[in-house]
Amino acid sequence: MKFRIQLAIAVVLIVSNITNAQDLTFEEYNPKSTLVIPGEIVKRAKFPFIDVHGHQYRMATQNLKPVITAMDTLNLQVMVNLSGRTGENLKQALANAKTNYPGRFVLFCNIDFEGAGSNDWVEKTVKQLEADVKAGAVGLKVYKSLGLRNKDSDGKRLAIDDSRLDPIWTKCGELGIPVLIHSADPKSFWDEFDGNNERWLELKTRPNRKRGANNPVPWKQIINEQHNMFKKHKNTTYINAHMGWFANDLSRLGELLDELPNMNVGIGAIIAELGRQPRFAKTFFEKYQDRILFGKDSWKPDEFPTYFRVLESDDEYFPYHKKYHAFWPMYGLDLSDEVLKKVYYKNALRIVPGIDKSKFPE
Repeated sequence: MKFRIQLAIAVVLIVSNITNAQDLTFEEYNPKSTLVIPGEIVKRAKFPFIDVHGHQYRMATQNLKPVITAMDTLNLQVMVNLSGRTGENLKQALANAKTNYPGRFVLFCNIDFEGAGSNDWVEKTVKQLEADVKAGAVGLKVYKSLGLRNKDSDGKRLAIDDSRLDPIWTKCGELGIPVLIHSADPKSFWDEFDGNNERWLELKTRPNRKRGANNPVPWKQIINEQHNMFKKHKNTTYINAHMGWFANDLSRLGELLDELPNMNVGIGAIIAELGRQPRFAKTFFEKYQDRILFGKDSWKPDEFPTYFRVLESDDEYFPYHKKYHAFWPMYGLDLSDEVLKKVYYKNALRIVPGIDKSKFPE
């Protein structure tokens, strides 16, 4: 009798475990690959590199030693802190970086576009931009709020190519500083939220990222506004963050690079797109090797090895670091040393002023 009871309990537990396994959600399903092939994690970049898309939001007061320690481990020689802010905050951040770790950081300043169009707004903004550059800023970072959330003095959405902003972009060209701009977000955020949406998992777990088809306007309209700005200001150098959200359509991105000679692209937050098309992406990098810059975006040192491995190795079928960004495996592009050096530091040295070139090999 006791044996039959124990057997019955065991059967119930087995059936229960099977049922629980069958009830797994897609968010929970994350199998470990059984594939055994050559390859290993690349923990340190092959060459010293410049991260043109870094963020240290509290640089005015923060202890930078932990950041430097991680940078040294990664072979990150210079970080471009895009969150330099403006005015006194910018000056304090510059002083902190220069005093404690000279040569390891350069800063871009920022502009608050809210209320553009009011009396003397653009004159005051341009004057402050000049002051920030004089203080030591080496570029201007434009956040995605321009085109998405910023309102003009009449409370209307401020378009990226609004003519009232033209003096800002013109002044950047005159000052010889690049504009790194993030416009919109992945197009999938505007698409239908269904089983055909490749970003379904991201939108399911982070629903605040989902937008209606016209929220605040169609995705294509925002992107076209950005491109119009590039066309209007041919003497200003732009770095289009996140490959302009065309890393999943490199043919179209190539057409844009051909059409817009003052546009360059950064690879921040889109390495997952490159890692699933290694042959096509490698061909693209070889063709446009003078226009692509390394950037990571969020400061998470443990995520950099994915970038190194995709760019440097010929490894196959290795995991990405965020399932909700990419539930597919990565493959290495196996870029040549010549191309790697340009992506890692040579292009940044040419485009971003104020970086000590002696810290990098020829």
